[in-house]
Amino acid sequence: MRELGIEGVIRGQRRRTTVPELTAPRPPDLVNRRFTAERPNQLWPADLTYVRAWSGWVHVAFVLDAYSRRIVGRRAATHMRTDLPLDALEMALWRQRIKKGADLIHHSDRGSQYVSIRYTERLAEAGAPASVGSVADSYDNAMAEALNGTFKAELIEHQGPWRDFDEVERAVLQWVAWYNGERLHSALGHLPPDEYEQAYWARPEQVPQAA
Repeated sequence: MRELGIEGVIRGQRRRTTVPELTAPRPPDLVNRRFTAERPNQLWPADLTYVRAWSGWVHVAFVLDAYSRRIVGRRAATHMRTDLPLDALEMALWRQRIKKGADLIHHSDRGSQYVSIRYTERLAEAGAPASVGSVADSYDNAMAEALNGTFKAELIEHQGPWRDFDEVERAVLQWVAWYNGERLHSALGHLPPDEYEQAYWARPEQVPQAA
């Protein structure tokens, strides 16, 4: 085939979402692959993934709570600029009512969006130390990578093909609501993330942060 100048059909096209910024200061890895938490809003893994639609690429950013596996922030866009994960972060901060002193760690890979000045400054304003894994090592952000895989398997690959951004955005919204509110998670004793987190705040000794 090489001699004849032909090649086999390539199914799909892999989209690169992690573009490391080698010149930006790199925060330390505060997690060291230990994706465990004793309470909500203690550790938030975050990552980007992509969806191929007929109209072009759609990129999706998630922020996940390591304690409850609950998706606390999400955003879809047709670009990969810092605004994409930053909007997901803003949603998470607002929904969880995070204030300085919450003792929250934000963990991501070394993608240029996550180590950008705007993103790291917003984390500093929220009092959430940035934690960053090594370059090109999915294990350093394994929990967020696992969420991306679940998202692809349960929604994108199962219900596609996808026409355009609007269709993907609506589907992401519906899937996140189902994932948080109804999907049973084996690591949570077969409870949905919302119910698992609510059980934590229902303990007599716990007082929600917003109180």
